[in-house]
Amino acid sequence: MAVRLPALRAELGLAAGPDGEVTTLDEAARALPGVSAGALRAAFLRLSAARLRPQLPALRALLQDAQRALDSAQPEAALARWLAQVTGGQATVRSSWGDLVASEGDAPPGAEQYEVPLAFERRPVGTLHLQAAPGWGDLAALIADLLRLARLQAAAAGAARRRVGERQFETLLSGEPGAFAPGTRAVLAALRLTGPPARSARMREGREQQLDVLCSVGEGYFYRRNLTCLTTVRGELALWLWFTRDPQGEAAGLHAALLNATPRDFRLGVSQPHPDAALVRRALRQAEQALDEARGARSAVTFEHLDPLQSVLDSAARHALSEQLRARLLTTDPDGKLELTLRTYLAHSGSLAELAGTLNVHLNTLRYRLRRLEGVLGGPLSDPAVVTRAYLAFHATGTSGALRSTS
Repeated sequence: MAVRLPALRAELGLAAGPDGEVTTLDEAARALPGVSAGALRAAFLRLSAARLRPQLPALRALLQDAQRALDSAQPEAALARWLAQVTGGQATVRSSWGDLVASEGDAPPGAEQYEVPLAFERRPVGTLHLQAAPGWGDLAALIADLLRLARLQAAAAGAARRRVGERQFETLLSGEPGAFAPGTRAVLAALRLTGPPARSARMREGREQQLDVLCSVGEGYFYRRNLTCLTTVRGELALWLWFTRDPQGEAAGLHAALLNATPRDFRLGVSQPHPDAALVRRALRQAEQALDEARGARSAVTFEHLDPLQSVLDSAARHALSEQLRARLLTTDPDGKLELTLRTYLAHSGSLAELAGTLNVHLNTLRYRLRRLEGVLGGPLSDPAVVTRAYLAFHATGTSGALRSTS
């Protein structure tokens, strides 16, 4: 609603000046820079309300109708439908993790796109998207306040479900018996925020709040898919236990929801499916093991795809073993023939005669080199433990192959 500058000056008791009009407080402040912000705001609002007074009954009826949508059984869908009907456009509501919550109407030709974040105490709770004819952005912003309340109502309902589920979850984690429905399987996921440990009580409280927010994201993700989910914060971990239909797809969806919901760096570990409540603690151990192997930023690892040897292969102890063995081989054979023979041996799965052909040496020469290698390794190559140490020592440089004997 435009306010004319002469009327605004008169309202403020100022001398006459250039004509014109302003539509916002910022424009009024630029046009009248010497006026205090409080006085300018009061005068601008009085004149705006006076201009709007003939339309106030219609505005009241409009907002009351929107309020009825907020009070409905499915307020997000009802408000999106209301906004689409009023503007003749398409209104879409998404959760903070990117899920489609509601979408109503169709975008008209030449529509403008409006996006209004929904937040509470600087915490995102969703987004309103409107595609409509030009000029509907202010109404979208107004309805966004009602949608924010609707999202908070949904979050409060989710929090109530989580509190009930927390007690059941802790009972299962403590080893007490719990009932799984016949034929169901449960998967457990664990999330840890990266960064330095929270040393002060205030930092720990802040970290716990962040984990609780992420718990609500996961709970909402599963709830919207009609999946039963228990969730809790335990120490430095956010945990989810859900009864699964598609373990891999749901784990990937949970990861995607968390990525959309927070810019924070985290790691996520996911267990195998388990058919028995007595196995929940085992599922937690699996999720933590997978979590410990998640290396990349904001990454996720499932226990089923976990390579348990990888931590051994990446360890300083394995690198020390490699350097130790290479030094022994170089001392015994500076030309490197023994090391080449050992690497080729570890990668070869055929007979010794075939191996001799690969190395382009006589079979007796190969047997001589293998006996020398056994002296360096401190045991026969027929001993799986000796071959395993040799394999681990050279793994980093790409040697692979089945363990085999010299017989």
